[in-house]
Amino acid sequence: MALYSEKVMDHFRNPRNVGVIEDADGVGEVGNAKCGDIMKMYLKIKDGIVEDVKFETFGCGSAIASSSMATELIKGKPLEEVRKLTNEAVVEALDGLPTHKIHCSVLAQEAIEAALKDYESKQ
Repeated sequence: MALYSEKVMDHFRNPRNVGVIEDADGVGEVGNAKCGDIMKMYLKIKDGIVEDVKFETFGCGSAIASSSMATELIKGKPLEEVRKLTNEAVVEALDGLPTHKIHCSVLAQEAIEAALKDYESKQ
């Protein structure tokens, strides 16, 4: 069995929503000192909907794939749904991650939560 699913490899090789939103409504940055991964999420929100989302990730393939998939899962969704995103949903959408890489999906969830918190603090 391969270590990574085809979806993980696809999102690593062809990440979606990479970049910066200069006038983002919410920005969240999180990191894991143990593994060195850093994720930054940018949200553009209009009428309670995530109109656009971008990310910058410094990290391993699993971190990049988790960031990419997380952005796909929240883009175009109402904030109530976005708040419910779990790292388990990211892992499931990627068709799994190796146990020692689950923390990457947690970072993606935490980066989105941090961006939402930043957005809400400005309201």
